[in-house]
Amino acid sequence: MESAAMQLDGSVMEGGGQILRVSAALSCITGTAIKITKIRAGRNTPGLRPQHLSGLQLVSDLCSGSLQGASIGSTDISLTPGKIRSANHTADTQTAGSVCLLLQVALPCALYADASSQLCLKGGTNAEMAPQIDYTIKVFKPIMEKFGVHFDCDLKMRGYYPKGGGEVIVTVNPVKELQPVVMTERGNITKIYGRAFVAGVLPFKLAKDMSSAAVRTIRKEIKDLYINIQSLQEKEKACGNGNGIIIIAESSTGCLYAGSSLGKKGVYADKIGIEAAEMLLRNIRHNGCVDEFLQDQLIIFMALAKGTSRIRTGPVTLHTQTAIHMAEQLTQAKFTITKCTDELSSNETYIIECQGSGASNPNL
Repeated sequence: MESAAMQLDGSVMEGGGQILRVSAALSCITGTAIKITKIRAGRNTPGLRPQHLSGLQLVSDLCSGSLQGASIGSTDISLTPGKIRSANHTADTQTAGSVCLLLQVALPCALYADASSQLCLKGGTNAEMAPQIDYTIKVFKPIMEKFGVHFDCDLKMRGYYPKGGGEVIVTVNPVKELQPVVMTERGNITKIYGRAFVAGVLPFKLAKDMSSAAVRTIRKEIKDLYINIQSLQEKEKACGNGNGIIIIAESSTGCLYAGSSLGKKGVYADKIGIEAAEMLLRNIRHNGCVDEFLQDQLIIFMALAKGTSRIRTGPVTLHTQTAIHMAEQLTQAKFTITKCTDELSSNETYIIECQGSGASNPNL
């Protein structure tokens, strides 16, 4: 006798693709059938976009599930998960849809397989409204290791808007259970580095301009650190034209932060560099241990971990609140958010605490 699917409203809170990613992954791991309605109801183009569709199909493949309503523009889908099996899986957005967002939905599922999985993800590697692949490798991956998550990212080809054409091969090792993570001590910023790139027909000068504008901006606030932002011309491993920058800061306790920006038609390179630098500075100022982009990506792992996780952070984003809302509906995890009142905190510093659900891998 199949139990009735859990009904989820896809338009609540942030109301975007993140609801799909968190709920589909948790459905797959917990074995709970879900029905999501009003998907992206408030967006200019409501319903599933190619990237959401390929993400859902990937999860359904990973758990030998049955997926209904999965087509472009659909606002209602149902997922009935089966058993998670390790295999080689391919997901192709056939657009510049983000490979990093495909990884966001697939990674948690692959952790609960019976052996290591290989995910071949195709689309945009450096796309708007999503982490750049450099962020996933340099910031997300090292922090994931604290939870006991180990994956490898082999970047075969970079792909940019509007064509995509990027490709990443991700190998994920399964876990028995996830460890809780405590990140509450920031320490001092010890290193700042990054990469400014141009690809395709764009002139190398753009990379240098982005880099030097970023360095100038950071210098105004952080005077005593050497800032190493490399300027690069992407040659062989890039599909299409693009430019952008990512800057990463590291703290003495192993916290990582990033600021990034992508070039747009008619926007001066200096402005792209400054935007990335200001984003980084904003994320360092609040004295938290994660930046605003890692914050929501950690929620699902905190919810699955066995034990209590505590993360010190800046202002809690709507994406994070949405991820918590979905995680609490689909697991036994309990989250609390409290304002920090120690001498180091700005008035926008918080602790996100989670009693994890302790999801164990039945396949290992």
